[in-house]
Amino acid sequence: MKRDLDPQRRRVTGQAPAVGRQLLIAAVPALALAFLGPALVVAQTPEPIAPIPFQLELDQRKIDLGEALFHDVRLSRKNENACSSCHDLDNGGDDGLAKSRGLGGKAGRRNTLTIFNSTLNFRLMWDGRFASSEQQVEAAIHDPTVMGETWPAIIDKLSRDQALSQAFAGLYPEGLQPQTITDAIVVYERSLTTPNARFDKFLRGDAAALGPDELEGYSLFKTYGCASCHQGVNVGGNMFQVFGVLGTPGDYFRSHGAAADPDFGLYNTTRVEEDKFVFRVPSLRNVALTAPYFNDGSAATLTEAVDAMAKYQLGRQISSRDNALIVAFLRTLTGEYKGRPLDARPSQ
Repeated sequence: MKRDLDPQRRRVTGQAPAVGRQLLIAAVPALALAFLGPALVVAQTPEPIAPIPFQLELDQRKIDLGEALFHDVRLSRKNENACSSCHDLDNGGDDGLAKSRGLGGKAGRRNTLTIFNSTLNFRLMWDGRFASSEQQVEAAIHDPTVMGETWPAIIDKLSRDQALSQAFAGLYPEGLQPQTITDAIVVYERSLTTPNARFDKFLRGDAAALGPDELEGYSLFKTYGCASCHQGVNVGGNMFQVFGVLGTPGDYFRSHGAAADPDFGLYNTTRVEEDKFVFRVPSLRNVALTAPYFNDGSAATLTEAVDAMAKYQLGRQISSRDNALIVAFLRTLTGEYKGRPLDARPSQ
């Protein structure tokens, strides 16, 4: 049974979970082009994974303005939160918590996804409910658990900042407005790519970039079938997949204490029964820095996450040796930001 794009419910799916495990939508480079347009130059590779491009043609003035706003608590109610409160660029681009904390320190329902390389994903959030970064920013501003603010209140606060108002007037004819604030933040987020991981160097022809264990781990990653969902420029992020594709969907979460109040993923948006426990496949870029893992943060380490993926997605148990080799490969996906490896940044 095929399921097609339904624009009325804004969902993109492939085959129903009962048909098979590959819910591939499209290759990441093509989807990344849709997000970044001329800003992205995609390298060609015969491998299932493509290196992140170096060249980003973005307006540096908007990047600088968006960076300031990304760290500005005035976007939130009572000036309590900033985007960077949950997306710490010195710590993998997330918050390091099992589940995010919003206004007033209230625990959220899901694990915070990294902001690094997020605009290379075909949709955003665990359930893929946003088709663009603009939609995500708009929703976060009004979400009472995230920023909980209104645009009139934000404009009022920011308009009192003469330097900021002048900066907007110099970049946007309409000046300080919801759409220009959103645009600056989104341009900044598009700049948050992390190219030049050791694995990217390998893909570009540097045979010495990976050691024997890492190369064997990559071979196992492909042989076991991990690359059927985690591929492309973002090593994931370009399809939906059911969690528990070779078992009973939801078994993993039920076994980890979520039986009474499960997160149904895409179903929460579409209300289609087949979409229960379907989630957007996360990117594995910089995955060594973004523990804990899964939408509920229930896997504390990469070793646990690899074991769970093998059991619930591949229907098998892998040896501790193979697990360790795959983890060694995953650690080569840590890239650079502003010319420095993410795992060499100050707080790391």
